[in-house]
Amino acid sequence: MPKAPTKTIGTESAPAPLKKFLEIPYDKLEEMNTQAADDAKKLSPAALEKKHREYLEGEKLIKAVTLCFTDIEGRFHMLDYDKRYFLGSTDNLTFDGSSIRGFSAQQESDLRLAVDWTSIMWLPADVFGPGKVIIFASVKDRDGNSYASDFRVRLKDYAEGLQKERGSSATVAGEVEGFLVAGVNAEQEYDKTVGFRLISTGGYFNALPLDPLKKFIDAAAEAQRAMGFRNEKDHPEVAPSQFELNFSYTDPVRAADLIQLYKLVCRQVAATMGMTATFLPKPISGINGSGMHLNISFTKDGKNIFYEKGGKSGLSSFAWGFITRTLNHASELSLILNSSVNAYRRLDPHFEAPNQIKVSDVDRGAMIRIPAGNEKSARIEIRSVGPDANPYLAIFTLLRTGLEGKPLQKDEKKRDRIRVLPGNIQDAIRIFKGSDLMKKLLGDAPYEKYMSSKQTTADRSAVELGTIVKSAEVHFHHEVTNQVLWSKF
Repeated sequence: MPKAPTKTIGTESAPAPLKKFLEIPYDKLEEMNTQAADDAKKLSPAALEKKHREYLEGEKLIKAVTLCFTDIEGRFHMLDYDKRYFLGSTDNLTFDGSSIRGFSAQQESDLRLAVDWTSIMWLPADVFGPGKVIIFASVKDRDGNSYASDFRVRLKDYAEGLQKERGSSATVAGEVEGFLVAGVNAEQEYDKTVGFRLISTGGYFNALPLDPLKKFIDAAAEAQRAMGFRNEKDHPEVAPSQFELNFSYTDPVRAADLIQLYKLVCRQVAATMGMTATFLPKPISGINGSGMHLNISFTKDGKNIFYEKGGKSGLSSFAWGFITRTLNHASELSLILNSSVNAYRRLDPHFEAPNQIKVSDVDRGAMIRIPAGNEKSARIEIRSVGPDANPYLAIFTLLRTGLEGKPLQKDEKKRDRIRVLPGNIQDAIRIFKGSDLMKKLLGDAPYEKYMSSKQTTADRSAVELGTIVKSAEVHFHHEVTNQVLWSKF
């Protein structure tokens, strides 16, 4: 990159800036990130590592590499490594897992990070600061084995296994909703007697082009486009101050990566504007909550095998088998898909909430919806997922349940009755505890860790939700950074 010219004032030259790190224009960023995503599909892991190492070694204006991973509850963690240190130490990057709540016990605290070179991404300097790239990492134990509580690597292994064993690939896209509220750190400072303060009274098609909500959406969308998200649409949602930004279908791991980065970008952009982007499922009573709808389909030999011409609702028998298995285990899945105390406020039938254990083409109160589609776009939409769920864990368990669970058997002698998802986290925990399938899918240790962490949070919150969003369900939420408060208990 050419050296920045000095400024001339009269006959004197102003000194060059003391700091100069890489800042890439948004159009160039999009080009680089899109190319990196395409390379990840075509090049071998060794070739990718060689290419990106050579770039990092040659680019003098990059100062640090941000490695990121997600814990079992879905919290996003980032560690910045000096670039020179990172390039010389990729075989021995360690961290203390016991310092992350519910991730590892003190006696197994030393964990390793293995760089996933397929996930490298260049970051917008005005959002993340100059001179950085971000890369996802897989968590390993001290002996170098995959860590059972890292569901990113487990999802990756499962997806690769499907391709090898069945010749099929899952395709996933997330639709994640959130709220924009006034003030920085609005969640940490939440007071139930005051509540959150909305920054816009407009919803869906009623937000003016330059009001705070639209400015936020525009800024977040621009950053995500530059990061290679391949945006589709962005808009305010039904409730006031609510937003949603959509990005295109991709493989399961990248879909979950983009969900984590999407929430990070939204939080960062909001903070720079003096506001908070919150992904609490129901931050305010009396209006619609937020969801993380997961659109799922499968391809084989380049064809969408969820589609069948003339099939019921345009879906194949394979797709219907996936649906009936998911519905049969819906209540057992609830603690994973709706992972917080606050999530059960959202499952309120008065606000288009998907709390009914059924499938429908049109009813948005159904847990699973079948969007209008064709040979290319036929899919199912799992609507009962909260935006605070661990996306890797949610996608992993949904894929395995839909393929390996027991189909729902209809008793023709009995009249259909409406089944609904658990109404509070205590009921969801009780059902999860009795599920042999969830224990089998997660494995003994992750199953116990996850259940224990959810029980701890539930025990610190009121059993009866009531109509007021309680302070405890916000302050003790797994995505709200309030380490000091947690340490007092």
